Amino acid sequence: MGGNELNTTNMTATDFDKIIWRDALTFVDFFATWCGPCQMMHPVIDRFQEKMNGRVDVYKVDIDDRDMLEIVHRYNIMSVPTLMFFRRGEVLWRESGRYDKIGSELARFKDRSGNDMVLGMTHEEASVQLVRGTPKPESAFPFMIYQIQTKFRDEGRPRGGLIRVREFTMKDAYSFHTSQEDLEKYYQECYDAYNRIFARAGIPEVITVKSDSGMMGGSISHEYMLLTPVGEDSIAVCSECDYRANMEAAQSIVENKADDVLEELKKEYTPNIHTIEDICEFLHSPLEKSCKAVVYQKNATDEYVVIFVRGDLDINETKLTNLLGEAVHPAVITEECGLHAGFIGPVGLPENMTVLFDNSLKGATNLSCGANEENHHYVGLNIPRDVGEVEYNDLAKIVDGGICPQCGKHTIKISRGIEVGNIFQLGTKYTKSMHMTYLDKDGNEQYPIMGCYGIGVGRLAASVCEVRHDDYGPIWPITIAPWQVHLCCLRADDAEAKALADKLYDEMQKDGIEVIYDDRNVRPGVMFSDADLLGCPVRVVVSPRNLAEGCCEVMTRTKSINEKVAVDDVIPQVKKMIKDMFDELNK
Repeated sequence: MGGNELNTTNMTATDFDKIIWRDALTFVDFFATWCGPCQMMHPVIDRFQEKMNGRVDVYKVDIDDRDMLEIVHRYNIMSVPTLMFFRRGEVLWRESGRYDKIGSELARFKDRSGNDMVLGMTHEEASVQLVRGTPKPESAFPFMIYQIQTKFRDEGRPRGGLIRVREFTMKDAYSFHTSQEDLEKYYQECYDAYNRIFARAGIPEVITVKSDSGMMGGSISHEYMLLTPVGEDSIAVCSECDYRANMEAAQSIVENKADDVLEELKKEYTPNIHTIEDICEFLHSPLEKSCKAVVYQKNATDEYVVIFVRGDLDINETKLTNLLGEAVHPAVITEECGLHAGFIGPVGLPENMTVLFDNSLKGATNLSCGANEENHHYVGLNIPRDVGEVEYNDLAKIVDGGICPQCGKHTIKISRGIEVGNIFQLGTKYTKSMHMTYLDKDGNEQYPIMGCYGIGVGRLAASVCEVRHDDYGPIWPITIAPWQVHLCCLRADDAEAKALADKLYDEMQKDGIEVIYDDRNVRPGVMFSDADLLGCPVRVVVSPRNLAEGCCEVMTRTKSINEKVAVDDVIPQVKKMIKDMFDELNK
């Protein structure tokens, strides 16, 4: 085979669709005979084909072949070489279906040829692509793959620092199993391991909470949350039991006591009153005795979705999108839609829209609500009598002081937190859509069950700083500190001081101590201020004044230890301090 000849098969127009619609992974090289870079790529593609060892079929398409012009135009091939993966007719990264389901957080763009491109915000599809191929035997499972990789997310609300950014570093791991039981066992092991990781990273305050799986899919997921007032997530925590859940996943439970006497449905004139608070004040009725309308529109069709909820509660949009199976946005109410903003109620509502009722209205009687008429509201609403039988769903946000879904007490407290990790039971969402299989003991193809486990590296560092700092800078735990020891040489122009500092630096390095050495000719205040900003757990100060006493100054970043240590005892003392710090975090 010549160096510039591609050891693959030319496609014909007749064969193209037949080949890419197979269930095999297909790699297609769109090339031109006159293209120098195309010729240079041929041996690279050959090596790729050899390395894949039959797991990928490699084909080439000459863009100048008249019979292939329709194919070239179909995929908008405007430059060569263009390399594309296919399976069942889909470009590889569309296989899972998430390209069209993920919202604006997925960063999309087009290359110079007009091809659709994305920046990876998560790597489930990539992990499946990496390990799939010919069916694996059951004995190959379970297994896990992991990476530390840059990810991109077009955040609508990026924050300063590293808490929420558009480009971030993530530790990912993906596990593959042959049974749900095996996944659950492994999931628990990872669950416990993550708790140990965060404790060793210096933030044992991290708690686990049930969370919404969102775009990731699957039925079970947990977030690792660092409770802090600066957090951006809201967490429902029970003070009486171990119930903890992200607000997006927390069940809202409301108790309604039916009135002894059912009032008649009566229309009241309520001029120029639009808000639920104002109408309740006008009618001399508490918020919990009102039926509030919240209106959204489906992103795909702009169809109106009207949700009725008790007046003192708010809608949880995550619960709503999960119920609908599609994204929504706050509605723009027009004259043509048949809705009257501020006066919307469940009686006499137009039929050309989706109508939902929150659980908070179940069993409630004698409610006030909009009358679907300008400047009018109803009182005495009884939903079963006045609307008919309706289905109730959990769509409201849980509230502070609300009922705990686990113990049933009014003991829910809403706290703030930062998400530092997340784990998911993904099921077969990705292996099935991307047709990754294994052979069971009977030789039948089955879909592996996946788990996913992630830690935001930069966010973890930022979270540690949020809880481990003082007015002068961060206080890094010994386990993740950039250096264990900060060695400061005051008066580096003093020969004796410089010689001792150099000696300590060399000895620490030989003993495996991670040390940064500052021998700048600057004022002590500047050097110490910079040391505080770096936040190393241990500081050793060499100065002519201390040398006159035959000692060095050894202290911790927390300032809890600050002592003078004989020169010969400096290294042993530093080692002991480092060991004690590790032991404390490893308890």
